[in-house]
Amino acid sequence: MGISSGGGVAMEGVHASVAALDALDREDIFLAAGAGVGLGVGADVDVLQRRYELRLERLEVVKRLEAQLAAVKARDVAEAVEIQHAMLAPDAPVHERTFAEMSALEEIAGVLTISSGAAGAFVEQSRRVCLLPPVLAALSAGAVSWPHARIVADETEGLSPDGAAGLVEHFFDPDAPNPARGAAPGELVPSRFRAKVRGWRERHHPETLEKRHAKGVADRRMEYTPDRDGMAWISLHLPGDTACAIWNRTTATARGLQGPDEPRTLTQLRPDIAASLLLGAGNASDTDSPGPTEAGRVPTPRADVLVMVPVFSVLGQTDEPAVLDGLGPIPASMARKLVADGAESFYRVLVDPRDGAPLEIGRTRYRLPETIKQWIRMRDGKCTFPGCNNHTPDNDTDHLTAWDHGGTTGANNLGQLCPKHHRLKHARPWIPDKATENESPDWTSPAGRHYKPEHRDPEPTHWPPGSMPMPAATPCLDAGPEDLPHWEPDDDQLIDLDELSPEDPLWADFFRTPFVLFPECVGAVQ
Repeated sequence: MGISSGGGVAMEGVHASVAALDALDREDIFLAAGAGVGLGVGADVDVLQRRYELRLERLEVVKRLEAQLAAVKARDVAEAVEIQHAMLAPDAPVHERTFAEMSALEEIAGVLTISSGAAGAFVEQSRRVCLLPPVLAALSAGAVSWPHARIVADETEGLSPDGAAGLVEHFFDPDAPNPARGAAPGELVPSRFRAKVRGWRERHHPETLEKRHAKGVADRRMEYTPDRDGMAWISLHLPGDTACAIWNRTTATARGLQGPDEPRTLTQLRPDIAASLLLGAGNASDTDSPGPTEAGRVPTPRADVLVMVPVFSVLGQTDEPAVLDGLGPIPASMARKLVADGAESFYRVLVDPRDGAPLEIGRTRYRLPETIKQWIRMRDGKCTFPGCNNHTPDNDTDHLTAWDHGGTTGANNLGQLCPKHHRLKHARPWIPDKATENESPDWTSPAGRHYKPEHRDPEPTHWPPGSMPMPAATPCLDAGPEDLPHWEPDDDQLIDLDELSPEDPLWADFFRTPFVLFPECVGAVQ
């Protein structure tokens, strides 16, 4: 890293933030005094509204100041260890350098009042952040928090220097060839930022996901951790599709059990059902909490999950990872298994290799509202409210502009909202600003603060070896939908789908028909 003069840029930011905080505090004191004596405040000033806004502004400045102080702290920690090494003779033996670092770690732990292990982890994270100049610069400017910077440090571990630089460029350089879409890193809550970073890392890791997944399967385990108040934790480390299926089954069964005679919440029902199934009880009510309905007698609703599969992966021509809704990247072999086995809780979504856009949604019935709902689920991925992590099984498809106010039932006027934020939207003026067929809505808070949407990071998927897209002169793969040959059905054989019953056997024949990508191009890419 090289010993520098310290976090000069961060310290300048600290001074500026402290000055801004002082100015806001003085304004608040003035307003409070004016409100108390009725003097010095203009009649056109809503004192309470302005004092409310001042607190939001101060929180914003404090957040920036905390990030800037974290940058100073990370720089000082990394440089303290480096200076300790520099104090040794160039030919000092390895054990002396080891003891010098150990001593520095213990001193840092004492100063920060943390354990030696925590100090060691903090030093390692600080070193990685300092080795990534764009991340350190964003932290010094207060554009990201320390948790955001730590996520980058964690997720770049194991990557080559070029791989780490590529990850940082994707998320922190707006002029990168393929920058991250939607909200900037510092505008995402850390858990959502980690999900996006991890998704990118999984796609670009030098070791294939198939290989890393095989190791993970071999390392699967169950853990038991005693907790306070007579409680304990049971954890299962399983393949993602298995864990997702367990979660969906317990959630769906819990929803089926809910009713006027069931006092338990959804959160309480999930562990009761899981314990009942594991212990072979067969009755989810056999717990300390009452619950008269047997789980086996309750119709279990579908708990649909989207599986976004690159089209060449599902055909077995590449091993590019798929994406399991609510989990992230999964091995292509797992996705092919889910599709081939016809798992009823999973909807297949084929991804276009030209631009990463959704190409086709597998479905079992023809109803326009259900099709639109699946499209919105695929577009948004979760509740669109700023910072919410609630994934698709629990969410409503809501009109952004109410139907009563002229809103239409189309992709550009629909968005996912979890029940809590759905209620909040109608109770307070949290306003969704806009949406498109491929982009989630922005949001504006009652205080007028604007929140950008979190967009997924689609990329053109991988082409099989030897079948890369043809040059632009070849119209087949370079053309858009408007350039494809116009097709008109034979009127004598035309079937009105609106008049076709969902139970008609014709649909079964339709869904058994293999999906063919770009039929005009099949011969060209072979």
